[in-house]
Amino acid sequence: MRVTIEHLTDLITTKLHRAGLTEEHARIVADVLVHADARGYHSHGAMRVEYYAERISKGGTTHLPKFEFKKTGPCSAIFEGDNGAGHVVAKLAMDEAIKMAKENGIAVVGMRNLGHSGALSYFVQQAANADLVGLSVCQSDPMAVPYGGAEPYYGTNPIAFAAPGKDGEHIIIDMATTVQAWGKVLDARSKNRAIDDSWAVDANGAPTTDPFKVNALLPIAGPKGYGLMMMVDVLSGILLGVPFGNKVSSMYHDLTEGRKLGQLHIVIDPERFAGINAFKENIAQTMKDLNNLKPATGYDKVYYPGQRSGEREKKSIADGIEIVDHVYEYLTSDVIHNNNYDHKSPFAK
Repeated sequence: MRVTIEHLTDLITTKLHRAGLTEEHARIVADVLVHADARGYHSHGAMRVEYYAERISKGGTTHLPKFEFKKTGPCSAIFEGDNGAGHVVAKLAMDEAIKMAKENGIAVVGMRNLGHSGALSYFVQQAANADLVGLSVCQSDPMAVPYGGAEPYYGTNPIAFAAPGKDGEHIIIDMATTVQAWGKVLDARSKNRAIDDSWAVDANGAPTTDPFKVNALLPIAGPKGYGLMMMVDVLSGILLGVPFGNKVSSMYHDLTEGRKLGQLHIVIDPERFAGINAFKENIAQTMKDLNNLKPATGYDKVYYPGQRSGEREKKSIADGIEIVDHVYEYLTSDVIHNNNYDHKSPFAK
C-alpha cells in the first residue's frame, strides 16, 4: 500500500491522539515515524504505532508530561522527560541543544526518564539542518549477547551522527551496535522474510535465519561492537543516573509503567573550529570523493553514509511511502490496539 507522507502523518497522529497523547505530541511522534519510513527504516516507522498506542493507552507513556530543562553548566543540561513519548523528549531536547551550541560552541544534553524515541537519524538531522554536527546515543532493553556471552546484557544501543554538507545534503549515520536493530527482525516477521544468519541466535545460541526463533542479537564485529554497546550504555545510562545494562526496562514487560530510559545528544558548531563554510565545503568534497571511487566487484557505486536513505526520502516525498497492508488496515481502523504487546517476551512472536 503506497500512501503520501501527509496522509500517513495524519493517520498516525490520529491514532496516537486517540490513544491519549496530546495532538501536538502525537504529531511529533508521527513526524519521527514517517521520517523513518520515508528513508527506508521501516523497522522504526508506522509498524511501531500499535505498540506505542497500547503503551500510551495503558498509562506507560505519560499523557501530559511535565518536562523540565535544567542547565548544569554553560554547555551542559539535563532534560527531564517524565516518561513522556521519547520522540517528543528527544526532539525538544535537540531544539535546546541547538540553541546552546549556537551560543557556546558545543552542547551536551542528557535526557532521562523517557520512552523509546525511534530513529535517531531524525534528531541528528535536526542539528545538521542548523549547520551543526550532531551525535546522539541511547539505551535499549537487553537483547544482545556480549562478546563471549551466552545471555543478553546490553541492548542494540544505537549511535547516530550527522554532519552538514552543501545544498542541504548531509552525511547521516544511524546504526545499532548489533549487526541489525531488533526492529529489522520485526520488519522481517511482518513480511515473513528470512534474516541473515549473522544477525541473531536462537534459544540454543546457534545462528538462525528464522526471525521467529530469534532469542538474542549479535554485536557488530564481535568485541568491537561489544565495546561500543558499553560506551553507549555509559553515556546514556550510567552518566545520567538511570538504569543501565541488563537493568534497563523491557520494551514489553509492563506497558502500564514508564521505561525510564536515557539518551544523550552532543552538538558541535563547526564555526568555532574550521569555520562553517570550509567545513561544509570539505564535507561536500568528501561526498564527491567517495562517489568517484572505483566500486568493488558487484557494486555499482560507493555511497557516502546516508546517501541512499536520502534518495529514498526524496522519492517518498514525490511518490509516497510503501507500507504493508496490515499496518495500513490497522491505521485506518477504529481499533486503538489489539493487546498484542503487554507482558510479552521481547522475542515473542
